[in-house]
Amino acid sequence: MLLDLAGLDGASDAVRLAVLVLASRTPSETGVVEIRTSELGRWIGLSASYTASNVVPGLRRSGVVSVETAEGDYGQDDGLKCKVLPLWAAQDVVRHPLNLAKKEYATLQRLLEAVMAPGWKHRDGRVTPAGLIGTRTGRGAATDRLALLLLVLEARENGRVRQCGGTVDTKRGRAAATVARLLGCKVSRGERVLERLEDRDLVVRVRVGTASGLHHRTRLVVPAIAAAHGKNGIADAREDRLETAEPEFSDPAFAAGGSDASGSAADPQVSGAPVADEADVTEPALTAALHTDHPPVVTPVVPSQLSCGFSGEARRAEGRRPERACVREDQAADGRAAVAESASPVAEDGPLRGEKREESPVEGHDGQRAAGAGAGGRPKAVGWEKAQRQRRVGLPADLGLRVALGPVAGLWARLSGWQQDQVQAAAEAEIKRLEGLLEHQGGGPRLLADRLTDRLKETGGEALVDKPYGWLIRRGLVQRQACTDRRCDDGIRLDTNADCEMCGNVIHVRRARRAKTAAEIDQELPGLSDGERRRVLEERLREHAAAEAEDLAWRRERARVEQARRDAARAAARERAERERQEAAAAEVVHQALPCEDCGQQRSAGLCEACGYRRRTEMAIVEAGLIAAAWSANLTDQADVAAVTTEVRSTMERDIAAVRAEYLRAMDPADQEAEPEASATVLAYGALHTSQQAVAEYRRNALAMLGRTDEAEAEARRAYKAEQGRPWYRRNPDGADAVTAATEKAEAARERTAEHLLAVRLEQLREQAASRTEPAAAAPWADRLLELAARSLDGEAAGAVIV
Repeated sequence: MLLDLAGLDGASDAVRLAVLVLASRTPSETGVVEIRTSELGRWIGLSASYTASNVVPGLRRSGVVSVETAEGDYGQDDGLKCKVLPLWAAQDVVRHPLNLAKKEYATLQRLLEAVMAPGWKHRDGRVTPAGLIGTRTGRGAATDRLALLLLVLEARENGRVRQCGGTVDTKRGRAAATVARLLGCKVSRGERVLERLEDRDLVVRVRVGTASGLHHRTRLVVPAIAAAHGKNGIADAREDRLETAEPEFSDPAFAAGGSDASGSAADPQVSGAPVADEADVTEPALTAALHTDHPPVVTPVVPSQLSCGFSGEARRAEGRRPERACVREDQAADGRAAVAESASPVAEDGPLRGEKREESPVEGHDGQRAAGAGAGGRPKAVGWEKAQRQRRVGLPADLGLRVALGPVAGLWARLSGWQQDQVQAAAEAEIKRLEGLLEHQGGGPRLLADRLTDRLKETGGEALVDKPYGWLIRRGLVQRQACTDRRCDDGIRLDTNADCEMCGNVIHVRRARRAKTAAEIDQELPGLSDGERRRVLEERLREHAAAEAEDLAWRRERARVEQARRDAARAAARERAERERQEAAAAEVVHQALPCEDCGQQRSAGLCEACGYRRRTEMAIVEAGLIAAAWSANLTDQADVAAVTTEVRSTMERDIAAVRAEYLRAMDPADQEAEPEASATVLAYGALHTSQQAVAEYRRNALAMLGRTDEAEAEARRAYKAEQGRPWYRRNPDGADAVTAATEKAEAARERTAEHLLAVRLEQLREQAASRTEPAAAAPWADRLLELAARSLDGEAAGAVIV
């Protein structure tokens, strides 16, 4: 029950074993375990430092154990106060598997001491020896201890462990698969754990003897269990024989054979890990004893409070063995009636348990029955039967809901299936809301449980609740704020569990108002009697309360109007944004339908891809010419600048032509004719790529040449001297470190100067180019009219003039 909790999914074996150790040491009166970190580490076979740095944080993250620590001399977690929350939540829950009595806690503690006690040396000289595996420490110790504990719980009185069914890996064996399923790990890891336990003679794999001398099935035996019961488990396992099933074994559920134990129909502990492909059975006659475990393919209808189904449970008053999950496959044919009597009245026989389904006496010969008919033939509503079928006696399986709804378990049992679903949904929503109010997660279920407990005390107990569904939905699960603080519930802060400060302020303000009003009455009407004074005081307080209520109503109305205005503004903003989006989409559609400005290609959004590449290529050629002219030409001589740019253009056009010819040779002529637009795009992109590479090369050359100018050299010298003059280089300015640092600073200054000079000269060249390309001044209207009069009119314009 503890190892299957959701909080321990993915947890290490050390954390899982620590939960079991803390559960075994839990006092039945308080539920709080006080233990040192080093002592907990000795129980799980690990060092104190590893326990403090890995195991204790893992316990906190799991949410299964609440941990309070006391720091030691060096700030480490030395003392621990732990509470196993599922055990605490199961207190007073009738027939819950974790609702243990004091003697059951003692049994569990003695079991763990016998298996893994670390051993003690007492002050009076007495020595308590270690348990079976108490001396196993270090890497993998927690896994080995947990495995041995689970094997002990699964073992019978003769020490034999019931192995898992189904097919297993023949290379590793059924015993390794059984250990793997107990630990929830891979079979390879289970085999390694089993080998370590065998090396310590804690478990033994015994081959059953045969008359032919061939290999038979392997038995997994815990010798210490057999010795404790006065039996020789190894000899008994070797002398075991597979007997042929007698004729009365007609029910296939009893073909598995096995133990004489009886118990509930809960799942066994060895039912969850994957196994490999093939069985390790070599004789066909043996397959009957290896009955496959039935997976849970339907929603269980037996509540966990009624199951009593985990093998570590202490014995009850009947004096029988602890109940186990595999009892139905361990019964003999003559014990069938006893199984039916000992099973839970809620869990009935079914095909998933392996029992033979017996035909109902009220069914007809054809196996069909009128829908909705009762046992006496009276028709019933189908919805009513469905609601009754879905009704759950026990609380939900989720641990948080079980903790939250634990105080009202009796009311839960009185709800119908639909009402239980509604209450569960409301409880989940309230827990989620409470978690949002808390600083640390995980306290929502306990807060809701405390609230339900207080509400039941107000009501007088579950017996006085005549309508449980309405009481839970409208009173039990609802938070009652006594002030404006969202964390207030009946005057108690949810996050601190202390009195609400806001409620205290409200009470203080009301008392101050009453005292002030009483003082005013004493000053204005000094001769009043006590009764008359009280009447006047109450009347004025009512007037003040009415004025406050009116002011509150006015403020709420103003807030409502303001909220409506804000909502209207948001709606208008959303409408405006939607309208703008639609306009932009329409404009984009129109823009996409425009032809190309350069080549006229239709639906090119004003510029096709090939023409876009060509424009960028032209811009790159112009940029390369300006960069080359920035360092090689006289910027004041327009002819010199034009000569350089022309030379750069011709060079780049030759390179582009060469690349175009190479592309044309590589392209298939058929593809060029079939897709001329795609071919033009490829050629234009090749030209752009070539021009961009040329621009980068021209820029590198320009920076290199400008870095040799007088300005760059002067800036480099100044940076060199400045770096040598720093305080940490003054004692040895010509040392290796100083020279290296000064050289780096000089080169960086040279590069910055070159970039600055290039940017300044490019800006100057662009301004000169812009001045040359400015449009000429418009001609006077007299000259323009003479030019227009000389033009001939077309036919349409001439007709308009005649009219």
